[in-house]
Amino acid sequence: MGHLGRLHVHQLTRIERAELVGIYDVNARRAQHIGREFRVPVYSDFERLLQDCEAISIVTPTRVHYEYARRTLQENRHVFIEKPMTTTIAEADELIALAKSRNLKIQVGHIERFNPAILAIEPLQINPLFIESHRLANFNPRGTDVAVVLDLMIHDIDLILSFVHSPVTEVRASGVRVISNTEDIANCRVLFENGCVANVTASRISARNMRKMRFFQPNAYISVDFLEGFSELYYLDQPSFSLPGTELAFSLGEIEKGMEKKEIRYARLEKREINPLRYELELFCRAILEDCDPPVTAEDGRRALKVAGIILESIRRHTEHVKQFWSELP
Repeated sequence: MGHLGRLHVHQLTRIERAELVGIYDVNARRAQHIGREFRVPVYSDFERLLQDCEAISIVTPTRVHYEYARRTLQENRHVFIEKPMTTTIAEADELIALAKSRNLKIQVGHIERFNPAILAIEPLQINPLFIESHRLANFNPRGTDVAVVLDLMIHDIDLILSFVHSPVTEVRASGVRVISNTEDIANCRVLFENGCVANVTASRISARNMRKMRFFQPNAYISVDFLEGFSELYYLDQPSFSLPGTELAFSLGEIEKGMEKKEIRYARLEKREINPLRYELELFCRAILEDCDPPVTAEDGRRALKVAGIILESIRRHTEHVKQFWSELP
């Protein structure tokens, strides 16, 4: 269960529309500790837990996501599954087919969709031509069972795909294994059919933390700070970016564009008092109770996983090219 599992337990105990029946972990001592902390029952057997609930939140290492999700769906239980959804596309496809055949919900835990900085820009018309993303973190052994592309970068892959509604046409990527047995730092350039380009960097061996994404589009530049939980908007005043009631919007001056003058405006956008994890779990409960689609569907999770796989394959090819180049030197 670990650190993230404990956070899930904490937030699930605070959701009014759901009752936390109990928890299970292969590490019985850890499960007992968390159970005592939040005063929730601890199950020694996963099958027994399945019989007593309507939905399961899977917060395990990625390598066993598929195993627990498949068993949960076979028992006709809804599934919340942390990102990445599975380790392979074939596993994701099987879970999707199983859920559809039984009219069950799968929601994938791409938590950055619910970051206050992202929620704050929901009203904007975002049609980027260029996206730049940096997700840098200090080294933490947790999560190193998968490459940084699946550990950290997949957050940004999912977000970018949610904003750019166009097929990926080309991927160029490179990555380096510095400490772990998998890539600890990676960079990729993703091209879309509509002309948008995304330059994405992820690292888990950085001296400082950074989680930022920038959108560039005609007449507007949007900067998203995931760590601080706010976004900044620089734009030429126009109907699509009119922000009535935004007290923090102000003018930065005027420029000439063609035969007319345009006012440059700035706005700081934020949505405070939102806990992203609790919010996404609340929306999962709503999807079940109201029989509507989850905000991040299994298809969304599969799409992000597929692009992550393309990136990993590009990294593999680049690594082989580098090895061959150096082996051929005199």
